[in-house]
Order: sequence, then structure tokens, then C-alpha cells
Amino acid sequence: MSTKVELYCDGACSGNPGVGGYGAILRYGGREKELSGAAGETTNNRMEMTAAIAALESLTRPCRVVITTDSQYLVKGMTEWIQGWVRKGWVNSKKEPVLNRDLWERLLELSRVHTLEWRWVRGHNGHPENERCDELARNAIGAYRAGA
Repeated sequence: MSTKVELYCDGACSGNPGVGGYGAILRYGGREKELSGAAGETTNNRMEMTAAIAALESLTRPCRVVITTDSQYLVKGMTEWIQGWVRKGWVNSKKEPVLNRDLWERLLELSRVHTLEWRWVRGHNGHPENERCDELARNAIGAYRAGA
């Protein structure tokens, strides 16, 4: 698994819940691909997760992927919390069902295909790829609302 891919992702929501969008950038060997999409009545966290999922699912073979996001929820979920959730039957520390379980399970499956490294960056802080992903997400919200 020598193919190393850089993945940048972000999600946005207009209202929370509300119309949401996501954006992602994939980089490999000097090539770059942008992805975006939107959904109605969703949450910011779901869009953050959907961005990572959409990008990972677009890969055609197992890769080493460095994922950079401004979502601590996503990073901590995948690096600190998910193993405990699985062990406890998808119940969180408050003994409540884990929110967004469907997306966590998809990410867990993808982590078995790819070798993932998670990195957090502060959002809206001038990180070029994070800013571009935010723009892609917000543009997707606008297109969704316009019926595109």
C-alpha cells in the first residue's frame, strides 16, 4: 500500500439541522480532484463525515491516506472513541446510542480498506485547502437550494 493520498475535507450546514454541504480535495502524484455534494435536513457533523466518506469511496484501490479536517468530532471519533463505541455496542459514555452510527460504520469499513492518518486543523484560519473545501461545501448548499 505505497500509494499516498492527501485528503482535505470539510462540511457546512445552513441551520443545524438544515441544508448541508460538503467539499473534499484529493491529491496524489501532482494530480488533484475536488468533490462536493449537499443534502437537505442534515447536520454539520454528518456533512463533515460525508465529505471524508465520499472522498475515500472515490479511491479505486487501497491507499495510505492522510486526512486533514477542521472537525474535532471526526478526528476524535475515529482516533479515540470508535473502538469503545464498538466494544460497548454503539453506546456512548452517557449510555445513549451513538449519533451518526451509520456514517461511523462506513468510516470504520473504509479504515479496513485504506490506512488512514487523521490530522486536525483550525477552521477558518487561512489553511488554503480547508478554505477551499469550505467554499466547495457552501457552493453545494447554494446549488442545492437553487435546485441544481
